[in-house]
Amino acid sequence: MPHQFCHSPLMGRNGRRLRPGLYNGGARSAAEDIMKKGSGLNGTLDIDPLDVLLGAEDVAPVRLGEAVIEKLTQAILDGRLKPGDALPSEGRIAASFGVSKQVAREAIRELAAMGVVHIQQGKVTRIRDLDAEPLGRFFRFAVRGSATGINEAIELRRILEPPTTRLAAKARSEAELANLAAILARMEESLGDVPSWIEADLDFHEAIGTMSGNRLLKFQIRALRPIISEIMEIFNSRGNRGPAEWRETYERHVRIFNAIKAGNANAAFDAMSQHFEAADAAVKELFSGE
Repeated sequence: MPHQFCHSPLMGRNGRRLRPGLYNGGARSAAEDIMKKGSGLNGTLDIDPLDVLLGAEDVAPVRLGEAVIEKLTQAILDGRLKPGDALPSEGRIAASFGVSKQVAREAIRELAAMGVVHIQQGKVTRIRDLDAEPLGRFFRFAVRGSATGINEAIELRRILEPPTTRLAAKARSEAELANLAAILARMEESLGDVPSWIEADLDFHEAIGTMSGNRLLKFQIRALRPIISEIMEIFNSRGNRGPAEWRETYERHVRIFNAIKAGNANAAFDAMSQHFEAADAAVKELFSGE
């Protein structure tokens, strides 16, 4: 029976449609296979590899730009497009999604405004690592001078970081453990030195976010850094913060590190939870005026 193109699970540039989500999570490999070998009608495959890589499909005529942004963002978040990769030109994006160049151009500009891509005049637009700075600025302005906002920031950390530490204990690599150990050594060296301690402490928690393997958790923890830095500066600058309290804070981080190193996910979760129970109680007491 003759091959019927309309029954193919994939359609290329003539058919203009790909089955939604068919290559989700494996599009890069599928695209590479397509580039290496052809098959189908007359020994060729009428599929654009970029369509497969991006997960492109004909988008609804309403809010075309949003649909393109959503698809490109999905390709970035699931690793089909990685930080440093060149973003296809607006012409290629327009062709892949069946939209106008103007729609593609506006989608790229919106991604740049979101900090997802970096546009340079006369150069290739490239994928950026998730940029937490815009959200960090929002957190800082929302929380600054507000006891309620400060407590909410502390609560958010308590919600995010113990589960993140559990994931880190499962996913950690030797290189990441070595980096975390080096940060821990910096913390011990900076006991009593407020600026150096804060920098090392924040690096420690951010490194755990990276170790988790979850880019969104890493992003959230990084976004909280500016406001947590301000809270820690006030807290650690207290005149009554003596050597014993500094040492106990450091030892809590040692327990977190040891649990992650041992690969004990539950112990890592508990160690981070206990750290926040001790640290956050003191911070809340400071800001409540009790």
